[in-house]
Formats: sequence, structure tokens, C-alpha cells
Amino acid sequence: MTHLALLEQKEGNIRCFTSENKQLLLNLLKYRSLPKGSHLFWEGDPADKLFFIKHGRIKITKFTDEGKELIMYIHQDGDLIGHADPFFSSRHSYSAEVLEESEIGYAETSELQLLIEINGGFALDFMKWMGIYHRITQTKFRDLMMYGKQGALCSTLIRLGNTYGEVDGKDIRINKKMTHTDLSNMIGATRESVNRMLAELRKKGALAYDDGCIVIKELSVLQQICRCEQCPVEICRI
Repeated sequence: MTHLALLEQKEGNIRCFTSENKQLLLNLLKYRSLPKGSHLFWEGDPADKLFFIKHGRIKITKFTDEGKELIMYIHQDGDLIGHADPFFSSRHSYSAEVLEESEIGYAETSELQLLIEINGGFALDFMKWMGIYHRITQTKFRDLMMYGKQGALCSTLIRLGNTYGEVDGKDIRINKKMTHTDLSNMIGATRESVNRMLAELRKKGALAYDDGCIVIKELSVLQQICRCEQCPVEICRI
């Protein structure tokens, strides 16, 4: 996980494309506005489009049979969303909820496939995007499975700092307010256990609150708990 030295580079995951290939992709897009609380797609819908967030935030969720929500990603400005398998008919395995009013671009998979077939450079950049997407998923599961709920929580806090953080000296203020329920849904834990773990981190001086926002006071404490591997900022994000 990153040491937050690259916080200013928040262009979204589309930055893995060169300027030329990024423009080729943007030229394919049609745009629409979506209100807060609506859905970009639902689990089970055909995965026949690639989406781009021009501005806004999208929450990617999966629900268990018991109705428990698991937040897999929170995407923001400059992010591409979609199943990374443009050559195969598939359906979405998760749902995408709009967290704030958003402007979303979308390209049909058939158009994307044609661009990949005729432009080798674009195909390489698309593979980079696929690789980043997969690595984010892999590292999240690694943290949860190897270091338990506390490790997963600390990893999530670092990712939130990388995504929404504002640096003030050695403090990192997470400028998006996250409820304890949100955090519990990000790591598959109960809200009560998250309350307890956050209280322990506050006692250690690792965290504080400012006007409802979490402030990371001692990044090194969080890094020690989750065995931080100093992943690049493209990977260590929410």
C-alpha cells in the first residue's frame, strides 16, 4: 500500500491509458445523467457496456442470501466500470448504485471489441486496466483472509485515505464521511465489531474524528496491523 505520496494523482483508473488511447475511448462514449439513489445496473443484467464516470460516485455492491450488503468498490471521477471480458456474453455479478448525482458515459461492448481488434496499443492499455481491476480485488481479499477483520479495517482506512484523503502535516483527513455501517459493509463485519475496533484505534492514537470525518493520525499503526506491502496508489484505493 502506498505511503500517500501520490495523493494528488486522483485521475481515476482511466489514467492507465495513454492520452491518445484515452481519447479513442472517450470518443466512443454517450452520456447520461443519473440521480442519487438510482442504479447504473443491477446484478443479473447483461454486461454489454463499459461505463465511465465523468463526475460522481458509484457504489458496487453484492448481497448475500441473507440480505447482507458487501461493498466491493466505490468508484469516482475518471473511473471505468464494467466486466473485463468484452469477448464473451456475460451478466453483471454485482449491482451499481449511484451515491451522488453523476454523469456517466457508456460504450457498447461491440464497439469496444472492434477498437481492441484494430488498435494494438489500445488493447495493451485495456489489458493494463483489467490487471489493475483484478489486483485491487485480489489485495482486498488478501487483507481480509490473511489479517482478519482488524487488518481489513486498517487496510480499508488506508485505501480511503488514498482515495479521499487530504494531507495536513502527518495527518490524513478522509473528506468523505463514512458511517460505521459503511465500513462494516466494506469488510464483511458487524457494525458493533467495527465500533469496537475503531475505539481501539482511537485509544492507540491512530485515529481521530473531525466534524464527522475520520482523521488518520498515525498511518504507521494501521500499516503494521494490516502488514502493509506498500502497493502503488493505483491498487491501494477503495
